[in-house]
Amino acid sequence: MTSDASMGAAAPDAQDPTRHQLMLRDVLEGLRRDQKQLSPKYLYDEVGSELFERITQLDEYYPTRTERALLKQWATAWVDELRPRAFVELGAGNADKSRVVLTAMQEAASGNLYVPVDVSGEFLREASNQLREEYEGFRIEPAVADISTPFELPHDLPEPAWIALLGSTIGNFAPSEASLLLRRVRRHLRPGDRFLMGVDLRPGPGKSVERLERAYDDALGVTAAFSLNVLRVLNRELGADFDLEAFEYRAFYEPDEHRMELHLVARSPQEVTIGGETVSFAEGESIRTEISCKHDRNSVDALFEAVGLRVDRWREDPDGAFALLLAEPVQ
Repeated sequence: MTSDASMGAAAPDAQDPTRHQLMLRDVLEGLRRDQKQLSPKYLYDEVGSELFERITQLDEYYPTRTERALLKQWATAWVDELRPRAFVELGAGNADKSRVVLTAMQEAASGNLYVPVDVSGEFLREASNQLREEYEGFRIEPAVADISTPFELPHDLPEPAWIALLGSTIGNFAPSEASLLLRRVRRHLRPGDRFLMGVDLRPGPGKSVERLERAYDDALGVTAAFSLNVLRVLNRELGADFDLEAFEYRAFYEPDEHRMELHLVARSPQEVTIGGETVSFAEGESIRTEISCKHDRNSVDALFEAVGLRVDRWREDPDGAFALLLAEPVQ
């Protein structure tokens, strides 16, 4: 899961047959694989986004509050020193943690432009309207885009600008996909700009595997409802006939890949029709709905080195559960 940051997709517009066909092709391609899978971007329709906001408030889900604490600890000093004039957030969601940076920029009088980027247009508009009320004098210029594909940003961003990917969203991308995303980010960075990122760290002395798994399988079942909602999205948007009661949620840490995996497991043999195609499930067969890769300083350095970025500042919480970093482009 991401944390306050939606990399997800809004449901396709019924009046946009091209987008509908792209979604259908993408879904069927994933369900034809030996390990059936769906892109996590389909988790975030309006209901999914609301469920995820509930997840971020759960006791078990430490990433949101830990990242916010790190931002509160370091954002003011970093803004005072580096004086960003514009702040761009990829996968902005409700922009909750971005407010820490925006407040620091406002107090430092360093800049007044915020560009939240998200593919869920309605959610983005609501958050932007709220921010305009909260930050008088700020220019809030939302951009609807799917950050899992090539995206554009305003060409006239004041310099220097910060581009942010908060909420450990980078974890939703396998290493090869993360490299593609970071290359896109690097393309937009100019000398003096910075990249702000939150990173959920691998289990270690202060962070057990059990704590990590509880963050993705809460006692109230909110995360299970969030994951199962993707089947409801497919039923509504693609005319599929998934029975949500026929699947159960399962989340576990895969140590060899350093990642959490979230699955929907078929309770019994069944067949599902999507777009005129039949997809069969054996009992116990699963759909992987999301991965959440965990990193450490070495893995981040390796990712950045390959795309022309370098860590400038790295700060961890006392438990070593989460890190906040600023990176700069290598010239």
